[in-house]
Amino acid sequence: MNERAQSVRDEPRWAPALAILVVLGLLAVLPHHVQVMPVWVSYVVALVVIVPMIVVTLTANTLWMRIERTVIMLLGAAYIANTAAELADMIGIITLHPPETRAVSLLSSSLAIWVTNVLTFSLLYWQIDRDGPSARASGATTKPDWLFPQTAAPEVASPDWQPVFLDYLFLGYNTATAFSPTDVLPLTRRAKMLMMLESTISLLTLVIVAARAVNVIP
Repeated sequence: MNERAQSVRDEPRWAPALAILVVLGLLAVLPHHVQVMPVWVSYVVALVVIVPMIVVTLTANTLWMRIERTVIMLLGAAYIANTAAELADMIGIITLHPPETRAVSLLSSSLAIWVTNVLTFSLLYWQIDRDGPSARASGATTKPDWLFPQTAAPEVASPDWQPVFLDYLFLGYNTATAFSPTDVLPLTRRAKMLMMLESTISLLTLVIVAARAVNVIP
């Protein structure tokens, strides 16, 4: 096994795989009135994504790394479109139908959409920044999409520090709660546009859906 492959295996895949399974579970439990994508499609998509991650973990094969990156990017795009459609459906329910009997359903749906939003964008950030975990672990010189504090101030981090999925999960969580960059700064236009989109979905979910659901609870 070459040095590049060995270095890629330094980042375990259990955290992003768990995130994908959580997203799948949340899509499965959403009330029927906000399900846009059939549940069986979610299962198939998750399986298609998990398999390359398992193979990468076991073999660190370069071809499977590219497959992993492609399917996760496609998964992220599909889940963002699905989440936006679910949110639009919920807003339509609130504005067109009396919500008194749907308070609990709206609250659970808004929470599921919000968590799915955070996890999906975290996966995208993880794969987009410097062309993904494989390129970062190999020491590629691609310019970063986000500037982490450990990179800006290397004296506070270990010499070989590289961001892993949990760092991007923190970025995704902050973007969805603070609606702005916190300790991690976006450097590229695609990074800024993705963070704007995540903040918009989160803002609509929390302000319009969750707030309305709380108001109708007796």
